[in-house]
Amino acid sequence: MDVVIANLPLYLEGFSVTLLLLAVGGLGALVLGTIVAAMRISPIATLRVIATVYTEVVRNTPLTLVVLFAVVIVPLLGPRVPFILSGFVALAVYTSPFVAEALRSGINGVPIGQAEAARSVGLGFGQTVSLIVFPQAFRMTIPPLINVFIALTKNTSVVGGVGFVAELFGVGRTLANANGDAVIPILIGVAIFYLIVTVPLGLLATQLERKWVVQR
Repeated sequence: MDVVIANLPLYLEGFSVTLLLLAVGGLGALVLGTIVAAMRISPIATLRVIATVYTEVVRNTPLTLVVLFAVVIVPLLGPRVPFILSGFVALAVYTSPFVAEALRSGINGVPIGQAEAARSVGLGFGQTVSLIVFPQAFRMTIPPLINVFIALTKNTSVVGGVGFVAELFGVGRTLANANGDAVIPILIGVAIFYLIVTVPLGLLATQLERKWVVQR
């Protein structure tokens, strides 16, 4: 493991980029996924169709294609943007359908009588969703949402894998190419840094899920 210790600053630099991709991509996915989930339950049929098509198309498209489209094709069609910004967008777009589906499952768990009661006192669709339905849906879907973000943490490696952003996996690949006799320790070092994020998130999801079951 000497090669890991000797290159610890590089690991930390790549790890910081991974955390940045996770934070910004996750926030973008949460916002976009919430919008898509609201469209899925909208009384307007056109919005429901658009959201359904978006969800099915993006969710069934390989992440590698989404990343390549964002970092290669999009700049050819318009002004060039930093590669990391393209990575943010790709991760947010790819993850948003999973967020939307998790939220939709939570929405389905909210008693329909609460929405009917909200409408009976004069609340419109937007007010009912934002004030009554979504707060409860978010609470019920926190554990599955955390699992989505765990998957997002691992998916950040695809952004580095295409060679445009020096995140944790990209750093590991560079070190492996430069130290062919120490590939296994280098990859173990990469895995440890991913586990620093994913294991606590997994434990948090389990704890919250148990707490939710007890409260129900």
